[in-house]
Amino acid sequence: MPTQTAAEHELAILIVDALNLETVDPAQIDPQAPLFGGEMGLDSIDALEIALAVSKRYGMQLRSDHPDNQRIFSSLHALSEHVERERTV
Repeated sequence: MPTQTAAEHELAILIVDALNLETVDPAQIDPQAPLFGGEMGLDSIDALEIALAVSKRYGMQLRSDHPDNQRIFSSLHALSEHVERERTV
Protein backbone atom coordinates (compact mmCIF):
# COMPACT_ATOMS: atom_id res chain seq x y z
CA MET A 1 0.00 0.00 0.00
CA PRO A 2 1.31 3.48 -0.83
CA THR A 3 2.44 5.54 2.13
CA GLN A 4 0.36 8.55 3.15
CA THR A 5 1.89 12.00 3.22
CA ALA A 6 1.51 14.00 6.44
CA ALA A 7 -1.33 16.01 4.86
CA GLU A 8 -3.10 12.82 3.68
CA HIS A 9 -2.76 11.26 7.13
CA GLU A 10 -4.20 14.37 8.81
CA LEU A 11 -7.12 14.29 6.37
CA ALA A 12 -7.61 10.54 6.87
CA ILE A 13 -7.92 11.11 10.63
CA LEU A 14 -10.42 13.91 10.00
CA ILE A 15 -12.52 11.65 7.73
CA VAL A 16 -12.51 8.74 10.18
CA ASP A 17 -13.48 11.04 13.05
CA ALA A 18 -16.14 12.95 11.10
CA LEU A 19 -17.81 9.75 9.89
CA ASN A 20 -17.36 7.82 13.15
CA LEU A 21 -15.62 4.99 11.30
CA GLU A 22 -14.59 3.20 14.48
CA THR A 23 -13.31 0.11 12.68
CA VAL A 24 -11.13 2.04 10.20
CA ASP A 25 -7.50 2.82 10.98
CA PRO A 26 -6.71 6.16 9.29
CA ALA A 27 -3.15 5.00 8.60
CA GLN A 28 -4.50 2.05 6.60
CA ILE A 29 -6.46 4.15 4.09
CA ASP A 30 -4.76 3.80 0.72
CA PRO A 31 -4.31 7.35 -0.62
CA GLN A 32 -4.96 6.15 -4.19
CA ALA A 33 -8.01 3.97 -3.44
CA PRO A 34 -11.49 5.27 -4.28
CA LEU A 35 -13.21 6.91 -1.31
CA PHE A 36 -16.65 6.10 -2.71
CA GLY A 37 -17.83 2.78 -4.07
CA GLY A 38 -14.73 1.00 -2.81
CA GLU A 39 -13.68 -0.72 0.39
CA MET A 40 -14.72 2.20 2.59
CA GLY A 41 -18.32 2.06 1.38
CA LEU A 42 -18.87 5.80 1.58
CA ASP A 43 -21.91 7.44 -0.02
CA SER A 44 -23.13 10.92 -0.95
CA ILE A 45 -24.21 11.72 2.61
CA ASP A 46 -20.67 10.89 3.73
CA ALA A 47 -19.35 13.33 1.11
CA LEU A 48 -21.43 16.08 2.69
CA GLU A 49 -20.08 15.19 6.14
CA ILE A 50 -16.51 15.22 4.82
CA ALA A 51 -17.08 18.59 3.14
CA LEU A 52 -18.44 20.03 6.39
CA ALA A 53 -15.52 18.67 8.43
CA VAL A 54 -12.98 20.01 5.91
CA SER A 55 -14.73 23.39 5.93
CA LYS A 56 -14.59 23.59 9.73
CA ARG A 57 -11.01 22.34 10.00
CA TYR A 58 -9.37 24.23 7.15
CA GLY A 59 -11.68 27.24 6.75
CA MET A 60 -12.46 26.54 3.11
CA GLN A 61 -15.62 25.59 1.24
CA LEU A 62 -16.13 22.36 -0.67
CA ARG A 63 -19.27 23.23 -2.58
CA SER A 64 -21.75 20.60 -3.70
CA ASP A 65 -22.04 22.26 -7.12
CA HIS A 66 -18.28 22.35 -7.83
CA PRO A 67 -17.76 20.94 -11.35
CA ASP A 68 -14.70 18.92 -10.26
CA ASN A 69 -16.26 17.20 -7.24
CA GLN A 70 -15.99 13.76 -8.79
CA ARG A 71 -12.24 14.24 -9.21
CA ILE A 72 -11.77 16.04 -5.86
CA PHE A 73 -13.50 13.26 -3.91
CA SER A 74 -12.08 10.41 -6.01
CA SER A 75 -9.42 9.45 -3.44
CA LEU A 76 -7.72 10.57 -0.26
CA HIS A 77 -4.80 11.75 -2.39
CA ALA A 78 -7.00 13.86 -4.70
CA LEU A 79 -8.90 15.39 -1.78
CA SER A 80 -5.67 16.17 0.04
CA GLU A 81 -4.17 17.82 -3.04
CA HIS A 82 -7.27 19.97 -3.47
CA VAL A 83 -7.30 21.01 0.20
CA GLU A 84 -3.60 21.90 0.11
CA ARG A 85 -4.00 23.85 -3.13
CA GLU A 86 -7.02 25.82 -1.83
CA ARG A 87 -5.39 26.54 1.52
CA THR A 88 -2.48 28.28 -0.18
CA VAL A 89 -4.64 30.47 -2.43
